[in-house]
Amino acid sequence: MRWDQLAENPTRARDAALFGADAVTTRTFDTPEFRGVTFHEIRAKSIVNRVPGASRMPFEWTVNPYRGCTHACVYCFARKTHSYLDLDTGLGFDSQIVVKVNAPELLRRHLASPRWHGDHIAMGTNVDCYQRAEGRYGLMPGIISALRDHANPFSILTKGTLILRDLDLLRRASEVTEVGISVSVGFTDHELWRTVEPGTPAPERRLDVVRTLTGHGIGCGVLMAPVIPFLSDDPAQLRATVRAIAASGATSVTPLVLHLRPGAREWFMAWLERNHPHLVRRYERLYAEGAYAPKWYQRRITGQVHELAQEYGMGPTRAGLPRRIPAPEPEAPELRAEPTVTQLTLL
Repeated sequence: MRWDQLAENPTRARDAALFGADAVTTRTFDTPEFRGVTFHEIRAKSIVNRVPGASRMPFEWTVNPYRGCTHACVYCFARKTHSYLDLDTGLGFDSQIVVKVNAPELLRRHLASPRWHGDHIAMGTNVDCYQRAEGRYGLMPGIISALRDHANPFSILTKGTLILRDLDLLRRASEVTEVGISVSVGFTDHELWRTVEPGTPAPERRLDVVRTLTGHGIGCGVLMAPVIPFLSDDPAQLRATVRAIAASGATSVTPLVLHLRPGAREWFMAWLERNHPHLVRRYERLYAEGAYAPKWYQRRITGQVHELAQEYGMGPTRAGLPRRIPAPEPEAPELRAEPTVTQLTLL
């Protein structure tokens, strides 16, 4: 894939350089949160993507308004996608952010097409749609509004606290369609978080998002991902994480063991060599067969987490499972001294 193939009006690149296409506007912002980050704004030609048939994902369609992610998670499987644009999958993935500035209007046009049948759309499954860039570009309100106006079911997976900005929009959308929200919290260890997910909000802040959403009647599950072998998989660590997730009011917890696809694997292993060199050989053995940990290991982690979830009163669920939040039923007219607020409940 070349850069100009993403453009709304593709042009011939002046040379092999990725950013030679006239469709791209490159910006930097001299603010602390964006220092060292370059944004490449493009008017994309499409926004709804079909998931490859061989994918393990439980959904068929996605929307990704951004490429690259300032969360800078060293294990992020989406790093490989930057290589399709001739961008670096390491620091480049963390700091060269592609912004599809016309995403809301493109989505609205797509949803209005007679060829579209209202299938579920998943967001945040490639890079986080509530990463820091969203605070400046504000694409998600327009995207959610389009989905709401067409009563199109959708789900969002995020590590970002910025989703709370769109709380009212999410509530209104949930009155007309299926809405699934999941927050990703793989562990609660602060030392590990600071090194492996340096650009994300702290785990307790993400759990505050879960607490706020559920407090407003929007059921929110937690994707406990990734569980990192030999770093966050100790039984005591798993217990501490599940206990914190349960205390947040999450409706469910779904564990997912770290997987290392090409692009992410090289970056993660370099990080491991610097920070935990004694684990390198163990990882080479554990992931000798490919991107995924052995089935026996995955089953062990899943079993432990599910047992803890049951102990703390939660159940497992599939990632991205949508939940419907019904509108409150109209109350019979009566005289009241003061107005009251009806709490939405989860089906």
